[in-house]
Amino acid sequence: MNNDISSSQHFSYPFEVLQQIARDILGHAKKGGASACEANVSDGCGLNVTVRQGTVETIEHARDKGLSVTVYIGQKRGHASTSDFSPQAIGDTVAAALSIARHTSADDCAGLADAELLATSFPDLGLYHPWELSVEQAIELAQGCEAAALAADKRITNSEGATISINTSRFVYANSHGFAGGYPLSRHSISCAVIATEHDNMQRDYWYSVARDATDLESINDVGKKAGMRSIARLGAKKIATCEVPVLFEASIASSLIGHFTQAVSGASLYRKSSFLLDSMGKQVFSPDIQIRELPHIRKGLASCAFDDEGVATHERSVVESGIVQGYFLGSYSARKLGLRTTGNAGGNHNLVLENATPLPFLDLLKKMDKGLLVTELLGHGVNGVTGDYSRGATGFWVENGELCYPVEEITIAGNLKEMLRGIVGVGSDRIVRGSKQCGSLLIERMTVAGH
Repeated sequence: MNNDISSSQHFSYPFEVLQQIARDILGHAKKGGASACEANVSDGCGLNVTVRQGTVETIEHARDKGLSVTVYIGQKRGHASTSDFSPQAIGDTVAAALSIARHTSADDCAGLADAELLATSFPDLGLYHPWELSVEQAIELAQGCEAAALAADKRITNSEGATISINTSRFVYANSHGFAGGYPLSRHSISCAVIATEHDNMQRDYWYSVARDATDLESINDVGKKAGMRSIARLGAKKIATCEVPVLFEASIASSLIGHFTQAVSGASLYRKSSFLLDSMGKQVFSPDIQIRELPHIRKGLASCAFDDEGVATHERSVVESGIVQGYFLGSYSARKLGLRTTGNAGGNHNLVLENATPLPFLDLLKKMDKGLLVTELLGHGVNGVTGDYSRGATGFWVENGELCYPVEEITIAGNLKEMLRGIVGVGSDRIVRGSKQCGSLLIERMTVAGH
């Protein structure tokens, strides 16, 4: 467990206090009659500075703390939480969880993760890199980012602002199996959105970068310039006629397709039978050249961790191999419901990376598509996780002879996720890392594009 935190001034409490609170929670629970207990105690702070038209619009300082406790009386479960760290509040919160458990029906799948699966080593994954910026420095950076966007083209006429976001946090998770672990985290971002105008046409677009370490962020100038150029590129957008064509999802949004797959093969969706991929283990779901790996120990990874939300050790694994599903995403409860073993995914997935043997540069993907639609933004939430039916508003560019022709808007792309995943015929080498799922642009063989 990493408790050597040099920049403790970023937090409200010494790390040892969080550890002691977790121990106190477990002690109260045992004394109150719990047969098992788990506790999570966290502390964090942040700074968000937004500049619009060169002027400071908002400065937000945030301090956040909280604790949660889950108790088990046999297989009856109770949960409670509070943001008050006083001894009285801690005792009252544990008492509330115990009261809930006593009035709850027993569930034979409830309980802590199996003790033998808990993490015993805690590698330093480089997840904590505080960004030492004053408010004045953050304002200056945001102004520089917006200025770069406005300078990208004279047709950039307005701005929705540029934002610098700095966040640090740390936590302790402990349970009555004797497990205790925790570490500090950081997450920083730069974003910018501007408006381009030409004649009576106005278009907006944005760009952002996110990283654990500020030195890994895209430069202020690049974020601003990309926001500006993307807005300019959308000027003169047209409507198109309804058609069935190949669709290329730009890297910045392509990871959403991995998200739909992940949700469909996650424990809760499977045991509730609310998934379009029921009983998909060992079955072909993606095109044969697709691989998806889970890499929880990537240094500085946005979803890296040594253990999941239940203390279960995380491991590198192949989730999809040659398009065939090799594993689900399970916590202890959903695993028991399905008669399986937890995969260490309580709380979510850890750095999923989609690849194929021959990733293509973006321009080569356009050539491979020849004629069709490049999607750069998705709108709405028209995805049915039970049937896999997919229908979302979109904007992007029409492609002819492998080249961008003109921007398009007011269209809907539709299909079924089963067919879409099987229909991935190209993967870009232009991977963008912004969260727990990583991939380049994805070319889908055919979808319906509804226009006029």
